[in-house]
Order: sequence, then C-alpha cells, then structure tokens
Amino acid sequence: KGVVASKVLLPGDPLRAEYIAKTYLTEVVCYNKVRGMYGFTGLYKGERVSIQGSGMGMPSFSIYATELITFYGAKQLIRIGSCGSINHEVKLKDLILTTSAHTDSGMNRERFCTISFAPTASFSLLKKADEKAQELKVPYHVGSVFTSDQFYDDRAEEKNTLLQRFGTLAVEMESAELYTLCSRYGVEGLSLLTVSDHILEETALSSEERQIGFNQMIMVALETLVG
Repeated sequence: KGVVASKVLLPGDPLRAEYIAKTYLTEVVCYNKVRGMYGFTGLYKGERVSIQGSGMGMPSFSIYATELITFYGAKQLIRIGSCGSINHEVKLKDLILTTSAHTDSGMNRERFCTISFAPTASFSLLKKADEKAQELKVPYHVGSVFTSDQFYDDRAEEKNTLLQRFGTLAVEMESAELYTLCSRYGVEGLSLLTVSDHILEETALSSEERQIGFNQMIMVALETLVG
C-alpha cells in the first residue's frame, strides 16, 4: 500500500507495461514481478501513475483490477489494449473510446442471475478522453464493443454479424469486467482500444504499425489521467 498510485493504466501485456513505464514515466519503481506480470509506478507531468499488466481475458483481468481497487486504493483505471474491428468505418490504427461492453462471458450471469447488467464507462473519463483525442488529433470512434470469453470461437462469424447489426464497433476480451468492477466499487473506469485487426476485411497491423498506434493510445490515456 502506498506504492501503487490511485491512477492506473492496465495493458494486458506485461512487457508493454514495462515499455510504457520506461518510455513515458520518470522516477520509475517496479513494485511487482510476481508471475512475470510487471507493475510500475512513476511520474507523468509530476503526478504519480501506475502501469500494471493484467493478462488476457476477464478472469485474469478481474484478479488484478479487483486487488488494485480493494487492496491498493486505485480510483481511476484505464484499460489500454488492442481489438478487432467489426465495423467498416472503424479502420486499422483507429482508437476506440469504449462507452459500454456487451459480453458472452458467464461471469456476469453468475453475478446477476436473471439480470442483464450493462457494463458502462465512467462519463468523466470518457469525456476527458474525447477532449484529449481531439487535441492530439488521433483518429477515434466512440461506441460499444463486445467482450468475448473466447479468442478462437467457432461461432465468431455469427456473433460478429449480429453485433455489427446493432452498432458494435469491435471485439476484445476485458472491458466488460473493468466496467463491472468499477461500478461495484464506486471508482472510475475507461477502456481505450487500438484497432490492430480488421475482422471483416481480414487485415492486420504489422508490428511496427501496431507500436505507432499504441503510442497514440498511451498518450491519450496518460493525458486523460493527468493532463
């Protein structure tokens, strides 16, 4: 306690957490190496920010986010990750400011029984991210995404076609849990996603293009927390 900042970025990849800390923060301290899931705290524009890897999927994400909030006092959490577009207007490298997250996960069915809970972003963070994306001239979209429990899904085409019809922008694997936990514990959460793959057009970013796109997302996230 006291080592983790109240403002936290949550990339899935622990090596991306390390990259962000070393590239964007000063006076960096590594506070976690358990299971190779790195966590760092440093300064951005003089304010303390933590970067914590969270792994892939809602169950892994849930462990890290829950403990950050309940044990270590995190108050503002921004997921930064990749997604696959299922909308022809949402292009590779575009940023998505996620308003809400549909899901096929059993986690919320277990929590809420017959209630279909609607996991949504914190308006204050969403509004700030919208302003910062405009200032930084990052191509972006605002809308809902689909949080899937399965990376390889035999019914993916069927699900994506249905979700596209209802205006869903992309598919990813963690946002619904972030928004649910933030609602549960009364803290602020936002999911920022870079389009790394276009599912409908069967295209994907190269590793170099992915890094450029992620850098834009990281800047929007940091400026949203601190700027």
